[in-house]
Amino acid sequence: MQHPRLSRFATAAITATAALALTGPVAAATPATPATLATTTAPADLAVGSPSVTAPIPLLPRPSDHLTVTVSGSGKAAKDGTYELYCHPARGTHTDARGACDKLDSLTRWGKDAFAGVPKGSKCTMQYGGPITARVTGTWAGRPVNAQFKRTDGCEIGRWDRFVPVLPAVTS
Repeated sequence: MQHPRLSRFATAAITATAALALTGPVAAATPATPATLATTTAPADLAVGSPSVTAPIPLLPRPSDHLTVTVSGSGKAAKDGTYELYCHPARGTHTDARGACDKLDSLTRWGKDAFAGVPKGSKCTMQYGGPITARVTGTWAGRPVNAQFKRTDGCEIGRWDRFVPVLPAVTS
């Protein structure tokens, strides 16, 4: 089963790397060191790809999950501002990086845009959640993100609330 956050390419690369690691030469009783290789190995044996000089294949770096969250119009200095959020591991200037990363992980589904806006034609309650807005940009799960959030009707309020604590909690 493929991990929902890995692309097919990344999964294939990891599988190929594991297969190569398992088919490498069996380690000798005495590990080879540069000194023992120089005295016990003929120069022809040191050709690239030779079993006596097999180097480990590096894994591909994991795509970086990095988002910039900009909040404005809340009327509260503690909520307004721009925050950097990095996940896997959770870090950055976001006030609750671990909670925000956990929330994003829970919203992420293979083949779905977690940041998609309210679908056109949605029937939403006519209520106003205030002038606060947010913009989230960056990369999540290997995909570019450029999402706008507002609280102008029931659907948008619900969308905002699904993203707390990535976005600040808003009370009336």
